[in-house]
Amino acid sequence: MIIQRTLLTNIEQVLFKRKAILLMGPRQVGKTTLMDTMLAQRSEKVMVLNGDEADVRQLLSQTTSTRLRSIIGNSEIVVIDEAQRITDIGITLKLFTDQIKGVQVIATGSSALELAASIKEPLTGRKFEFMLFPLSFAEMVSHHGLLEERRLLEHRLIYGYYPDIVTNPGQEKKLLKLLADSYLYKDLLALGQLNKPALLEKIVSALALQIGSEVSYHELGQLVGADNKTVERYIDLLEKAYVVFRLPAYSRNVRNEIKKGKKIYFHDNGIRNAVIGNFAPLSGRTDKGALWENYLVSERLKRLHYQELEAKRYFWRTTQQQEIDYIEEREGKLYAYEFKWNPKVKVQFPKTFLNAYPEHETYSIHQENVDEFLIQ
Repeated sequence: MIIQRTLLTNIEQVLFKRKAILLMGPRQVGKTTLMDTMLAQRSEKVMVLNGDEADVRQLLSQTTSTRLRSIIGNSEIVVIDEAQRITDIGITLKLFTDQIKGVQVIATGSSALELAASIKEPLTGRKFEFMLFPLSFAEMVSHHGLLEERRLLEHRLIYGYYPDIVTNPGQEKKLLKLLADSYLYKDLLALGQLNKPALLEKIVSALALQIGSEVSYHELGQLVGADNKTVERYIDLLEKAYVVFRLPAYSRNVRNEIKKGKKIYFHDNGIRNAVIGNFAPLSGRTDKGALWENYLVSERLKRLHYQELEAKRYFWRTTQQQEIDYIEEREGKLYAYEFKWNPKVKVQFPKTFLNAYPEHETYSIHQENVDEFLIQ
């Protein structure tokens, strides 16, 4: 079944604007499928080069514009898959944009570790950058309607949105285990960034058990037997490999606000549950609230990115344990959200926050109005 990806339209709108197009995101989220879908609809001559192949890496590393012209011939669109594997890929992409007119180059990558570092300077002002995530609530609503997707919410909270998981019902547990074991750390291990893979797995498991809670590097370190700096470095690597992302604390006015706190979420609920080996139904789980929070924060991130909306994202808490799950700052105004799975639960926002920040709007997001938060 073909599920239309929102990002397809965004990318099509910037083709042939004399800039490189970078498509990044975790492994197995459908970057190749997205490219195949887009290119199948176009009339231009296409060349696809895969950075996983040694001869392609050799051809595209430390090259010249003359050599690039001879490699691509009369191709009008050149796709470089797994571009992070190619040495000095930033310079190669710069040569495409500056020296080879009329050719659109598209680079895809599953790791921000090397790709971001190698393209930053050479491609300043010369690139459009896109992130592809696992499938989204909005994409699935477009695919089979709001009613069907709302019925599947409990399933999504347990198994997530990776395309393989969504399109192979009945095989979720097996495929998620495979995904978590085979792909989660592949780029990190391949790049030799980790001295202790076993420590990484301990940190990931500890983070999986703390979603929705404030994370302390010191406490994590004590739990896994590592110092603060090592824990922070490994979390940074996990973020660059698109496994987790951080949400900082918001503070401006209130004396007792937590100023340097952070929460850490997984990009996908299914991966989180695979890490701790818990696929039990929602009804019997003690982490239902945390799963709902992780789902909403990660889905909101997809929505903001795909709709190209500018927003700073936070949580809010005081030392007296007053808290708000999620805050967005847009054009100087604060939008505060509390997440409750049950629509009947009464939500009260802390007066401390409401008084300190009069320019605000408050919302309670539950399973019956989730589309207002993730689509509209």
